[in-house]
Amino acid sequence: MAVNPSIITRDLDKISEKSGNLYESIHIASQRAKQISSSMKEELNNKLSEFASTVDNLEEVFENKEQIEISKFYERMPKPSSLAMEEFLEDKLYFRRPEAPTE
Repeated sequence: MAVNPSIITRDLDKISEKSGNLYESIHIASQRAKQISSSMKEELNNKLSEFASTVDNLEEVFENKEQIEISKFYERMPKPSSLAMEEFLEDKLYFRRPEAPTE
């Protein structure tokens, strides 16, 4: 059985020491992954919208090949969760805890 190369074993102690709590660290990375995913999706949609056409013609076959290549490029990119975790572990993310309201 082949192992998926995108699967990485992570040291949970290193992840939890960044914020002091494993679950909080994962939450921070997941919020960043949502940001990355959203921007990647917007970028991909913008690139693919250039090909939007209501007219059928011979150029459409060529455009479809370009669309496929663009889509394949995005499919090969690292997953947003992997990118976010790398940023988190490399101290490239800024996060803060909201102040508790004082009475």
